[in-house]
Amino acid sequence: MTSIRESAGNSGSARLSESVWAHLLYVTAVAALAAALPPEAYRVIGGGFIGTIGILAIWRYGWGGLHFARALVYRKKVFPHMRRTADALIGRQAPNAYLLITTFRIDSAVTARVYKAAFEAAMAAPGKVTVVASIVEAADQRLVKALFRSLCSNQDKVDLVVVRIAGTGKRDALAYGFRTIARRGPSKDDVVAVIDGDSIIPRDLIHKCAGFFLHDPQIGALTTDEMSEVRGSRIFQEWYALRFAQRHTLMSSMGLSERVLTLTGRMAMFRGSIICNPSFIRQVELDYIDHWRLGRFKFLTGDDKSSWFWLLRNGYKMIYVPDVVVMTVEDPPASNFVSAAAMLMVRWFGNMLRTNSRAVALGPNRIGFFTWWAILDQRMSMWTSLVGVAVAMIATFFISGYAFLLYALWILLSRYVLTLSLLAARPRVSVFYPFLLYFNQIFGSLMKVHITFRLDRQKWTRQKTTSNNRNLKRPLIASSFMSAYMHTLSLAAFLALLAWSVDVLPTPRHLLLFP
Repeated sequence: MTSIRESAGNSGSARLSESVWAHLLYVTAVAALAAALPPEAYRVIGGGFIGTIGILAIWRYGWGGLHFARALVYRKKVFPHMRRTADALIGRQAPNAYLLITTFRIDSAVTARVYKAAFEAAMAAPGKVTVVASIVEAADQRLVKALFRSLCSNQDKVDLVVVRIAGTGKRDALAYGFRTIARRGPSKDDVVAVIDGDSIIPRDLIHKCAGFFLHDPQIGALTTDEMSEVRGSRIFQEWYALRFAQRHTLMSSMGLSERVLTLTGRMAMFRGSIICNPSFIRQVELDYIDHWRLGRFKFLTGDDKSSWFWLLRNGYKMIYVPDVVVMTVEDPPASNFVSAAAMLMVRWFGNMLRTNSRAVALGPNRIGFFTWWAILDQRMSMWTSLVGVAVAMIATFFISGYAFLLYALWILLSRYVLTLSLLAARPRVSVFYPFLLYFNQIFGSLMKVHITFRLDRQKWTRQKTTSNNRNLKRPLIASSFMSAYMHTLSLAAFLALLAWSVDVLPTPRHLLLFP
């Protein structure tokens, strides 16, 4: 045992040492690049970064800084009081809980870990718990029942209900599970945790989350922090770690407004009366939008966005619990990083954009100005995030070849500062983060713009199912050709506007570099 601990300690020290040296090397390389540029290069931007950032960059970094400050206020000042109140209430009252787990095409080792964690959390809960397993395959059913007999035998606190459905999608699985729970008649203070089949919940999940619903009847749902166990190469591990660190900051900021921007499908907890509401179940099961160009189409993915929108529209609060961590097991859909990122972004950003317009339409008076502006910013940021690289390229061709080198220096410096800011959310940051932050900004924005004109294209990476409109006779305005045409026209107009602004400004110092 001692040798194992010493080995683990040595391994941790080695990783820390490697990380420190990598960061020192990064800083040295950036300093060397800054020193290597001749004085005339800096005169291209009028003598310094401050004079060149411009209104757009101040807006973007100011918005990010506001999220950072709000996140700290929430985690350090506001949430500790909420935690004390919730813990006091759960100590006096023991609501019942339901754990709805959807399982489909997940390997048995992960399924065993997920249900083992769920049964252990159920046993540790303050009240009675019903685990509802929404399952497609018989092998999963046998595995879950065996685990239940092994961990929960000879007791009456935890019950298991298995719901077998056809493999027609997660929305159907959730709807069957919701109706199963509704038939059991949960009270208004009972809670329902909706858990994905690759999410491992902590033992104290119910004890640390159920009390918030007792405190405020307007709290309709909550979600928690997440960390990932990535079964892939190092680049995937760092990418997911970065994504969840950024999520922690954004969720904490939105938690201050008591309306988070998504109720992740990995683990979100709902008030029991909401889960039983027929309109809520219909929203999750059969959600759709009427698009001015693409017509009416159903949502294949994005069940978490459907549940989120229902609560947002009906005036419920949705809070963030930053001191509870759910572990997710991530299997990248492809071995190539860029291909996998593209596949995942199509799903993530498609879900966001399909719900964005109707959420914005609710208006600031109904959902709060900050929440409304954050939702609106999702649509604007995909364009503003491309301004820097586009203007830098235009300036390189028409003003000075140094412009792109200065832009690269700015990116290396600014993204490193953003990386260091993530130390407020995680104890460790990687030297890969500056590059991944920039990749997410540019590649992610390009993907968002692409998806904006193709909202009806949907795909589940695990289920291998897609929405297929190619074989349907569709009007020209909704055709693939028109989607590509409008996409191309929008990008051309965007670049033309930037090129025009470069040409008409009297000096390079007024360029909107480098957001």
